[in-house]
Amino acid sequence: MADGVVEGAPSREQLIHSLYEAAELEHNLMCTYLYAAFSLKSADEGLSEIEADAVGRWRRQITQVAIEEMGHLAAVWNITAALGGQPRFGRGNFPLERGSLPAGIVVKLAPFNEDVLQHFVHLERPIGSQEPEGEGFAPERIFTRDTGQRGRLTPMPVDYETVGVFYEHIGQVLRTFSAQHGETNAFCGDPALQLSAAELDLGGAKPVLCLKTALQAFDAIVTQGEGASADSEDSHFQRFAAIRAEYRKLKAANPAFTPAHLAATNPVLRKPPTPAGKVWLENAEAIATVDLANSCYQLMLRLMGYAYAIPRPNPEKGVALDLGIALMRACTLLGERAARLPAGPSNPGCNAGMSFTALRDSAPFARGPAARRFFIERLEEFAAAAGVMAR
Repeated sequence: MADGVVEGAPSREQLIHSLYEAAELEHNLMCTYLYAAFSLKSADEGLSEIEADAVGRWRRQITQVAIEEMGHLAAVWNITAALGGQPRFGRGNFPLERGSLPAGIVVKLAPFNEDVLQHFVHLERPIGSQEPEGEGFAPERIFTRDTGQRGRLTPMPVDYETVGVFYEHIGQVLRTFSAQHGETNAFCGDPALQLSAAELDLGGAKPVLCLKTALQAFDAIVTQGEGASADSEDSHFQRFAAIRAEYRKLKAANPAFTPAHLAATNPVLRKPPTPAGKVWLENAEAIATVDLANSCYQLMLRLMGYAYAIPRPNPEKGVALDLGIALMRACTLLGERAARLPAGPSNPGCNAGMSFTALRDSAPFARGPAARRFFIERLEEFAAAAGVMAR
């Protein structure tokens, strides 16, 4: 296949392995977009009326892109479940270790600025686009994944330049797998376990029942964002490019225009064993805010995973998802607060930021009263922590 992708053996294990990487990729993009949006200033934070109007629109647009990435993630989860697999909810912590993604895809948390915006344009670029990477986001080392070993039972990664190429590859392998095993055998997962519009109002949350619906989900992801054609007016690529054009215009009119707070790049809550490229938070108020934000995010993932253990139309499925979405809204408020608090004395002039810390294992709990007790206990802990912060 073109662009460095090599066809692998069409096994269910390989397909699920690739879908796990797709889930991690969509998940990581969602977090980086939210982080940039959290750092944007409000109208009363030193912006002119015209600047405040533009920055407010950018925040809404970037947040909407992040929500659509959540829809993409739900689509990948549904395809995984349709194949009989357990969706992947975990991901590596920021910045990602080299090798977890192809060398050309760099993902880290950074506040909104022109270089970060160019990075987003580059990530969402159509196949064949020559959009450069943002300054400071070039890979530390260029490497090529060993994709030339065919016939292995152990799943092997593929190399790809754009996310659109990656989805094209998975789609081709899925076609071959379905043809070899038959659609009924290929898509053997219980569709009632998947997410649908009845529980989650996201464009990608549509049940996957067969090869056609799986490929439609891939096409929707590519058309809406990664790899969409350059003339797709509402794609993520075009929306980020439009923000870039307006940003440059406002910057030319006012060279002092600074639309975002100087939040940390890759904030962490514990002293990192490898400190390069990370900001260790020391300010007590910032630590408490980020700690609660991260915990809300982690429980949101637990609840999403739990929803996949409950078949439709059990109302508990919808309750779990509603709680998860409510926690994500709480993360927004806490993430915005963190971006306005100082990081600590070791990093003067630098603010904190929500670090989206991933747990060692985000596997969902088994359905039943024990899981419900865990969720209730955790929410009570959050309420107590928030009460202390409010004093």
